[in-house]
Amino acid sequence: MLDMKLIRSNPEMIQNNCTKRGFDVDVKALLELDAECRKVTGEIETLRAERNKLSKTCAADPAARERVKAMRGEISDKEAAQAELQKKIDGIVALMPNLLSADVPEGKTDADNLEVRKVGTIPTFDFKIRDHQDLGETLDILDIGRGAKVAQAGFYYWKGKGAILAQSFFFWVQKFLVSRGFTPFMTPCAAKARTLFGTGYLPFFADQTYNLAKEDLALIGTSEQTLVGYHADDVLDGAKLPLCYTAFTPCFRTESGSYGRASRGIFRVHQFHKVEQIIFCRPEESVKYHEFCLENEEMILKQLGLAYHVVNVCVGDLGAPGYKKYDIEAWFPCFNGYREVTSNTNLLDFQARRLNIRYKDGDKRELVHTISATAATDRMLIAIMENYQQPDGSIVVPEVLRPFTGFDKIEAPTK
Repeated sequence: MLDMKLIRSNPEMIQNNCTKRGFDVDVKALLELDAECRKVTGEIETLRAERNKLSKTCAADPAARERVKAMRGEISDKEAAQAELQKKIDGIVALMPNLLSADVPEGKTDADNLEVRKVGTIPTFDFKIRDHQDLGETLDILDIGRGAKVAQAGFYYWKGKGAILAQSFFFWVQKFLVSRGFTPFMTPCAAKARTLFGTGYLPFFADQTYNLAKEDLALIGTSEQTLVGYHADDVLDGAKLPLCYTAFTPCFRTESGSYGRASRGIFRVHQFHKVEQIIFCRPEESVKYHEFCLENEEMILKQLGLAYHVVNVCVGDLGAPGYKKYDIEAWFPCFNGYREVTSNTNLLDFQARRLNIRYKDGDKRELVHTISATAATDRMLIAIMENYQQPDGSIVVPEVLRPFTGFDKIEAPTK
């Protein structure tokens, strides 16, 4: 959410930002409502001051008593008008996107994202390769059919050595982040509407949310929602910033409108698993910690031996709450290209303003900035499967994961 003071002082810049990001917002009309609301607020304050002054003479002046009585009604009417105006203002501001970093590239889709760098060697194969679905079914480590039978399409099972690989991988990522200064959490898998609104998922991604019937709850689409929401209405100790949090959770998204986009296997699903990086920091340090999270993601991929590239996400692919976002796309041999495996966003004070998260230095109270960055999802596991497949159909386990899996290769089960 944007600061109303910023909107008042830079209306043209805010209007241009909304237009550039594809949001139909009339900033001029908003400021007219704001001016009217502030006018009514001033009238209320004047009436209250006059009432307080007259109240001191009520005992000896019947006319003053009558005037004070009448003023209560006037104040009540104006407070109702003010509340209605403020509701309209808040509704408009809640739909406005965040500011944009100056280096966010122009463009409308992920095809317009700007490559920052390529890392690693793309593997070559002298045999006919299989995609992760074929590998998973042949090795009996991934069962998509029974996921659909038990739930619906978009749900799946890791099983046997596949489940061990997945659990080992996610534990290793968390262990790595702890070594980088992150505090681990186990969070709820559901969140209130206020939490989803505060983190920017409502109203901007409402169609991606699984709501629970008859409850003010929805299944989380990321632990970003529960980790950022953890500090709603808090005043943090500035001396302890940054706060670096991580959590591993199942995540649930409807993926409305997404199917048909090269979605064979489990690349795009309704339930997946994710390790998240969340940072609360001082405003002047958010660029630094945005880069820090990217560094962590790259270190994970390098240790796994996966080729990837980093992209600076364009305006149209950024998402309303984001100020700047990096995606990392790993190489998927059977896709013959790079596909997204992590997403890393600097949100400035957009979430902190909506959730009222501040920090204190002496008497100073300021909004924190937040960084939300993927550390790992199941997509990295399927990248491992495709990149580490062998001519006999087996999959070699990356060396860094072997102390956790207890095996160095996944072979087809003996019949």
